[in-house]
Amino acid sequence: MRTTKDRIRHTLGFEIVGLIIFVPLASWLFGFDIHAIGLIAVAGSIIATGWNYFYNLLFDHSMVKLRGNVHKTVPIRLLHAFLFEGGLLLLFLPMIAWYLGISLWQAFMMDITMATFYVVYAFFYNLSYDKVFPIPENHLATQFNH
Repeated sequence: MRTTKDRIRHTLGFEIVGLIIFVPLASWLFGFDIHAIGLIAVAGSIIATGWNYFYNLLFDHSMVKLRGNVHKTVPIRLLHAFLFEGGLLLLFLPMIAWYLGISLWQAFMMDITMATFYVVYAFFYNLSYDKVFPIPENHLATQFNH
């Protein structure tokens, strides 16, 4: 399992890289001022940062209980990404509608677009992160034997 320091690096990297990619793309796609989209994205990032940390911690603990390890196959990565984004959708929808002065339906469509982006992004970010920062095998064995 990952250390707290590693989880913080993972979370901050995920949010920073995501914002750099998402804000200009969303401003162009949705036709809102980059500052409005930027504020929504930063607020969402703050919410997502807390959610990301706790969600990944719970997900890994669940994997250890169910599978005995935290190795994530492609299907598990897909499940991981969809469950994460589904939780954010429920948290984020009312804020988007209120701040942008749009209907819940418009906010839902915007949120689905954002969630789709982040599902794809999360899959590739996490896959890349595991390659760049692999979990040492001996760390896995010693952490769960205590």
